[in-house]
Amino acid sequence: MPIATPEVYAEMLDRAKAGGFAYPAINVTSSQTLNAALRGFAEAESDGIVQVSTGGADFLSGTTVKNMVSGSVALAEYARVVAANYPVTIALHTDHCPKDKLDGFVRPLLDISLERVARGEDPLFQSHMWDGSAVPLDENLEIARELLEKTARAKIVLEVEIGVVGGEEDGVVGEINEKLYTTSEDALATAEALGLGERGRYMLAATFGNVHGVYKPGHVKLRPSVLKEIQDAVGAKYGKEKPFDLVFHGGSGSLLEEIHEAIAYGVVKMNIDTDTQYAFTRPIVDHMFRNYDGVLKVDGDVGNKKVYDPRSYGKAAETSMAARIVEAAQHLKSAGTKIS
Repeated sequence: MPIATPEVYAEMLDRAKAGGFAYPAINVTSSQTLNAALRGFAEAESDGIVQVSTGGADFLSGTTVKNMVSGSVALAEYARVVAANYPVTIALHTDHCPKDKLDGFVRPLLDISLERVARGEDPLFQSHMWDGSAVPLDENLEIARELLEKTARAKIVLEVEIGVVGGEEDGVVGEINEKLYTTSEDALATAEALGLGERGRYMLAATFGNVHGVYKPGHVKLRPSVLKEIQDAVGAKYGKEKPFDLVFHGGSGSLLEEIHEAIAYGVVKMNIDTDTQYAFTRPIVDHMFRNYDGVLKVDGDVGNKKVYDPRSYGKAAETSMAARIVEAAQHLKSAGTKIS
């Protein structure tokens, strides 16, 4: 059972919160980056989450096709086959989906999963993210309520975002301002609108200074204490300790102590994209520089097929990305915690 069933995914999230660790959630854009993610989780002896963004799904369908649903279905089906070779459990997730892409991405994927569940099968993906950070909170939660009703029927976990993650990812741009910090009032409104699991399970991407992309430490001030404040405020009202399963977005460049503090406040999932992209690309660049006269037909020569064969540098890219995922699992304390 390498791809988690709904029941096993719930167990994964519960184990993470109870055990004080979080799962790396690795964005992939190809079969090769998927294989790198699976290898990294296996080498770390960590279960994990593989996810695809709207842009990644577009890319997976073919650069002239650009069909997010086709790309997502292809990834999920391929993952079910190749993940069977690894001794870890993997959940499949779709990343940031803004309002204007819901009808072309999350909603049709939910329909596919509802059809699968009606046939007695597992859903196609284990969780989907609705990114309502660009709309007013009332509208964000209204759409989240509609999606939660559907995800609950499809045995899928919904991820919602309140507050804004700064920077840019797949065309979703968040300004770097006070909205980078979710308030307790935002969290209380979320609990009132969506419940705390009784209407369907969801994860909450609350923001505490997070920024997508590459930045140097100190560029934006992370305040993990914001997560404690919202957990305490909602927990006090509903009599529940750490009521939210939290998600950490935009973690590139974060200090290890900041990551560990966030986990202590209930983070069970941390998205990793920028760092693994670099880890994958760096060995390819090195290969090209060292073998420029083989990968290119210089001065009318024929080059060297052995070094322009994509497998020659693809293996190094996979190895490097897998190593970065091992490091992530160690930082998030999920290494060595696999269920199987």
